[in-house]
Amino acid sequence: QVQLVESGGGSVQAGDSLRLSCEASGRTLSNYPMGWFRQTPGKEREYVAGISWSGDNIYYGDSVKGRFTISRGGAKNTIYLQMNKLRPTDTAVYYCAARNTGSRYFVIRSVDSVDSWGEGTLVTVSP
Repeated sequence: QVQLVESGGGSVQAGDSLRLSCEASGRTLSNYPMGWFRQTPGKEREYVAGISWSGDNIYYGDSVKGRFTISRGGAKNTIYLQMNKLRPTDTAVYYCAARNTGSRYFVIRSVDSVDSWGEGTLVTVSP
């Protein structure tokens, strides 16, 4: 059982930057991968980025490549999503995700790989 809490969402203008954080609490497991998804009304939850426990293996969704950067804190219970060059199409509720099992090199790449979700944080990007 792990609880994930996102923070850092807000309202910005196109081209601005924003940094999201996700902190894991409660029971934490070694080697669990974490990542970010986002969702807008009427759409499927979209993959944004994932990072392995080691921090060495990273994967991004095509729509955010080159603009977003995922990283893991030194304590391993926190991940970040640095979002640059934000676009109105980035507007969504962003969810932190974690998988309970996996090697230290495994990266979440789909909803099917997720065991735990945060409640989400809203990012709104105006034109």
